[in-house]
Amino acid sequence: MRINSKLPDTGTTIFSVMSALANEYKAVNLGQGFPDYPMSAELTDLVNKAMKDGYNQYAPMPGYIPLRETIAEKIKYLYNADINPDTEITITPGGTYAIFSALTVILNPGDEVIVMQPNYDSYVPNILVNGAVPVLIDLELPRYSVNWEKVKEAIGPKTKAIILNSPHNPTGSILSENDIKELIKIVEGTDIFIISDEVYEHIVFDGAKHESMLKYPELYKRSFVCFSFGKVYHCTGWKIGYCVAPPALTKEFIKVHQYNAFSTNSPMQVALASYLRNKESYNSLSAFFQKKRDYFISAMKQTKFSLFNSAGSYFICASYENIS
Repeated sequence: MRINSKLPDTGTTIFSVMSALANEYKAVNLGQGFPDYPMSAELTDLVNKAMKDGYNQYAPMPGYIPLRETIAEKIKYLYNADINPDTEITITPGGTYAIFSALTVILNPGDEVIVMQPNYDSYVPNILVNGAVPVLIDLELPRYSVNWEKVKEAIGPKTKAIILNSPHNPTGSILSENDIKELIKIVEGTDIFIISDEVYEHIVFDGAKHESMLKYPELYKRSFVCFSFGKVYHCTGWKIGYCVAPPALTKEFIKVHQYNAFSTNSPMQVALASYLRNKESYNSLSAFFQKKRDYFISAMKQTKFSLFNSAGSYFICASYENIS
């Protein structure tokens, strides 16, 4: 039987190959975005308790209600945005699932999606599998910044969405307040959606603040904002995240979610609903990861690699021009 592949140019992800090699040679894996230290013992205890307490069947389709309520409280605390947990929050099997579902909601064959590059390797396949066309714009050195004039020039009658990622995978760049102002000007008066990948929202360095789409009503009204608990709480194997979007967008998001995963891991949701109430669990992350970033920069000074600035995320890029 013959399959007409929707992703004919896609092979095995580099992460599968790279991680296998790292395991084979017992090398330090510096390439993939996952932590190599345990998650909180308290969170482990909470999920064990949830399972023992019987939270092992399907959760409500949009997610465990106390977790959605706690997320709404967190958003109010961090971004001063009033979010309705019943109509604007969906718990998902990971941040990538949220991004894919959001794209599936809005895209039709032939639509165009503006994507900055380099980028998280799921964006382009997610666009292609929905029959749409990625329009790639290079981030500009030395800080991997967005050239908003190029974004403006790339917008045409088929432009359906812009994907944004801050803090950025894999460059470590972040969007500034000026970037947000430029974005507002560009999308004003258009029907362009924003897919905002904010899974590293709590990993920003040097006193910078994360500029979430949730802070800006004129952007949020057209946005699907995607997050990951795995990145925040060092439990990437749980594959649990969430999507925040206005009620009309969430209504359509739920339709896609309903006939795909339907719901998300129940005991993990119950555990996170309790753990998330501890603000220090996420407020401490910037300092925690900045210490690791600074240590890595210090160690790499002994090599011929030239490191670029990392303002956030797990990632830092390097030039090997002095080596090859």
